[in-house]
Amino acid sequence: MQESKYLKGLNQAQKEAVQHENGPLLIVAGAGAGKTKTITHRIAHLIGSGIPPSKILAVTFTNKAANEMRERVRHLLPAGTRMPEVSTFHSTCVRILREFGRSVGVIERFTIFNRDDQTRAVKRALKNAGMEDENPRYFIAAISREKGSGVSHTTYAREARALRAHDVAVVWQCYEEELVKASALDFDDLLLKTLELLEHSERTRGLLQNRWSHLVIDEYQDTNVVQYKIARLLLDSGRNICVVGDLDQCIYTWRQARLENLLGFERSFPGTKVVTLKENYRSTGTITAAANGIIEKNKNRIPKQLLATREVGEPIYLFEARDELDEAWFVAEKVQELIKRATPPREIAVLYRDNFQSRVLEEAFLSLQIPYRVVGTRFFERKEVKDVLSYVRASLNPNISDMERIIATPPRGIGQATFAKMVANKERELSPAARAKVMAFRTSLERMKKALETLPLSEVLRFILEESGLERMYKEKKDREEAEHFENVQELVNLSVRYDSAMPPSGAHSLLEEAALQSDQDEMRDDENRVSLMTVHASKGLEFENVFVTGLEQGLFPSRRLDEHTDPEEERRLFYVAMTRAKERLFLSFARARLRYGAREPAVPSEFLGDIDERLTAWAGVGEAAESVIE
Repeated sequence: MQESKYLKGLNQAQKEAVQHENGPLLIVAGAGAGKTKTITHRIAHLIGSGIPPSKILAVTFTNKAANEMRERVRHLLPAGTRMPEVSTFHSTCVRILREFGRSVGVIERFTIFNRDDQTRAVKRALKNAGMEDENPRYFIAAISREKGSGVSHTTYAREARALRAHDVAVVWQCYEEELVKASALDFDDLLLKTLELLEHSERTRGLLQNRWSHLVIDEYQDTNVVQYKIARLLLDSGRNICVVGDLDQCIYTWRQARLENLLGFERSFPGTKVVTLKENYRSTGTITAAANGIIEKNKNRIPKQLLATREVGEPIYLFEARDELDEAWFVAEKVQELIKRATPPREIAVLYRDNFQSRVLEEAFLSLQIPYRVVGTRFFERKEVKDVLSYVRASLNPNISDMERIIATPPRGIGQATFAKMVANKERELSPAARAKVMAFRTSLERMKKALETLPLSEVLRFILEESGLERMYKEKKDREEAEHFENVQELVNLSVRYDSAMPPSGAHSLLEEAALQSDQDEMRDDENRVSLMTVHASKGLEFENVFVTGLEQGLFPSRRLDEHTDPEEERRLFYVAMTRAKERLFLSFARARLRYGAREPAVPSEFLGDIDERLTAWAGVGEAAESVIE
């Protein structure tokens, strides 16, 4: 019998996963083991076996991963074949809610609150609750944690006993009122409302189960309890669910990712077929061996050893720096050396545990004129871009959050007191001059709304820049920073062209959705030849020829900022993820002292360094080799 074309180039375990026909399938995929190749070949094989593409739903966690999966499937299928639904969890939930959400009180054109919107709404909630001196970040985290665990405000408020929990309940109630006023959902609501819909609407549940007969979930170890329940409710009686995950790469328990979802998969879905992908095709034998040695010390995992398929390669390079400046210059000089040896900058990544570490690295890179990008600085989170998007949202759906942002950008003579009366519908109490300014602002928004409902999106954005006064504001300010801001706004107009063919105002809603659901990795363009600086969390799912992991000191990596909500084994999993991003060379550095919170503190090398077999390492640096301080 002739082998299916979708099995070519696969190892035995991958073939086994691809050919599994009916019932639940668990693919335990180690780092660099070809999981995306396995998933995409499985989807193509299902379609080739007669499953209609429209019956397949594949979900993952980032737009970048979804786009890559979609393109790989498209490349495998014959030209002209209809594509299956490949999306992120949150994007899938947005589509479900826009189609069926009215039965749980969600209007079709709801707004999605990003973190900045959330912060401003919680600040207003704190003010309304008489707690304006409190830190909004604490309450955002507390509310998100409960929503991610599937807890509603009603349930939380009923069970709140401690004083602090009562404060959270009060602020949460005020925050929910802010969301209702803005016709908005936050990121957690997208999942929670979808779960509520599926649990309470038998009709919707039946329609969606009939729509999709095969469900594929990537990065299953990162799912929370809400996503787990959504997946179960989307399944029909055929139970054709395929999940791919690796407990060793679960690094989001602080976002309520549940190890139990993967550990208990076989109990949740009796009759599960389990396939383990162990062969590592990414890293050298040395890196693979070191990674195995690191992760095997964790207890809460599915035991497996990555099997190296590549050559032994170079040793793992260690560097002991005097302080963070010495470390930054070591990294920058080594990067410069690699580039001189014809390594493309895009094949180099510098990873760190916390964002504050990037500053000294950037200074060293700037001094040596090394091209770099900081992954995590999202285009849609730049102030000037958010201003334009707020004009779009306020025109389509007037709300306090966006009005508060744009009312004085650019300045139009409407102060805080006038704005307060404006949103309280007390404009008759204003002076004639103030009333005229408010009326002019409202009229301007109405003109923008009319444009959004009739014109292609890119034309509308150009009109908004002119009508709002933003374009004039940027052009009147001659400094370089404002010129850069205007360039970013113009890039937003360029980006919006992709939505010009949509029927107005659908294109505007699609742009707003894209902005709200953007992840750190979405900023990375394959054609951008720069060194990547990013946190280890942001590097998940990526790979580079050369990787530098910095700041390997006790209290920094592993972090001392662990709390009762964090899995104590997660820091070791995070280091494992960092190591397994490297294909050819891995550099690990630490400092003897580091400036933190304005004071220079002595530092101790990370315990993780002592867990690497010294036969796999070599000391890097200029001059004589340093004496090992790792025990």
